[in-house]
Amino acid sequence: MANSLPPLNALRAFEAAARHSNFTRAAQELGMTQAAVSYQIKVLEDRTGKPLFNRVGRQVILTEAGAQFAAVASEAFQSIRTGFSALQETGDFTLKLTVLPTFAMNWLSLRIGAFQMENSKIAVQLDTSGNVVDFASSDFDIGIRHAWGKWPGLCTEKLAEITYTPMLSPKLLESIGEIKSPDDLLRFPLIDASDPWWIDWFEAAGIKNPDFSNQHHSRMGTQAVDGNIAIAGHGIAILSPIFYASALRDGLLVQPFELECVAAKPIWLVYRETQRNHKKIKLFRDWIFNEMEKHKDH
Repeated sequence: MANSLPPLNALRAFEAAARHSNFTRAAQELGMTQAAVSYQIKVLEDRTGKPLFNRVGRQVILTEAGAQFAAVASEAFQSIRTGFSALQETGDFTLKLTVLPTFAMNWLSLRIGAFQMENSKIAVQLDTSGNVVDFASSDFDIGIRHAWGKWPGLCTEKLAEITYTPMLSPKLLESIGEIKSPDDLLRFPLIDASDPWWIDWFEAAGIKNPDFSNQHHSRMGTQAVDGNIAIAGHGIAILSPIFYASALRDGLLVQPFELECVAAKPIWLVYRETQRNHKKIKLFRDWIFNEMEKHKDH
């Protein structure tokens, strides 16, 4: 009984040929040559001792025995397809995301509701942390990271380049008066003045070795906090326009200079290579890249 089943390749070739009534189209579907399909059918006919097709010119017509077996084979393969699809979707009702705090608060939170409405059967669970999660020992499905990229065992796709530039509240700008040149900013409180982005931006603006001696060097930890301090009018923050597009549009912040520097580390979408074909992964991946494309100009 162990050898009672014919080779799987022969069964696949037969089922496809029976469905298409054509060896060439079956070969195209299976990524085989027409000769290879013919050979696999021959293997099956030799095992059964019966012809399964009548060859009439370029056409192939199922024999009575072939038609009977085609019905069984078709049902069997459909059951396998259905079962495999169900297996792929096991656990696809929950999507666990680990996301950078600022990205989560200032970008994703404004849009994730649309994903939920489009995919009502998927429950999104969001963890906002700056820590890099080890996917090998966690149950997260997708991560959004601001890093160099390329992690063993993970698919990594660049989601967005990050730019940065000074921003402040209109109220603070009014109290300062006109800001004519970048070095005017140094006369006022810079939020997180020890952030290397400040030095990079000033140097890109033509100011070498900017003087931060009168600045406080407190660290707030995230752009989300820096941005709220700036909105409150308590200083000038170095922020990414992609995260503050709505604040700029609504007049909560102003960007005094057009100059934007590109961060060395972009934002990456990451997930396990073994899950790359899972339905929920593909749905979220396609959705977020589409959202990025729609809002790429902030």
